[in-house]
Amino acid sequence: MSFKGFSTKDFETFDIDGLEPRMEAIQTRIQPKFEEISNEIKSDLEVLVGNEMYLHIARHLRRTKNPPADTWMAFSHNNRGYKKHPHFQIGLFDDHVFVWLAYIYELPGKKDMASMMLSNIGQLKETIPASYMVSTDHTKKSASKSIHDVNLEDALTRFRDVKKGEFLIGRHFKSDDPLLADGEAFIQEVKNTFETLVPIYHMSMKEEITKEG
Repeated sequence: MSFKGFSTKDFETFDIDGLEPRMEAIQTRIQPKFEEISNEIKSDLEVLVGNEMYLHIARHLRRTKNPPADTWMAFSHNNRGYKKHPHFQIGLFDDHVFVWLAYIYELPGKKDMASMMLSNIGQLKETIPASYMVSTDHTKKSASKSIHDVNLEDALTRFRDVKKGEFLIGRHFKSDDPLLADGEAFIQEVKNTFETLVPIYHMSMKEEITKEG
């Protein structure tokens, strides 16, 4: 296994001042690890979802001044991009790693997907473990809360009705969690997390296929 885990230095990347110096650190410290993670999990994810998945690594190309507060990799069934589709994310802020099934505001069919999830809210509640997190804004750490502290119906309604509304569900691992320094153990937890989230992904993809068809 090439992925050896995350280090303290990876999280310290987000303490670096200036767009160019921080981006250089992201490119040299973190993005190679994203490639290593992909090598370990991509084929397993493809088996789970039943089709080919493509790796997309955030390049932060729109930024001209402020350095990114986080960075991530994403897997999507579309080889051109991920933001307009349900996708799986792995990334990090300065104090934690996140593993998400993500529905962000660029998603064209988000109203229909949210409605489908609301109509299957009982199944969702049975699927989501108590240790999981929900976020309504992928850009803000403060938007992530424990499933215990979230009204799932309210979160999905906001995702459906608010133009910038988002819905992300998955797990957080604190930067000092020993698991993150153990590449093999972390990869296994990611696989377990994706396996748990795949039924929700399939539910939403049925809606996307219907829209595209």
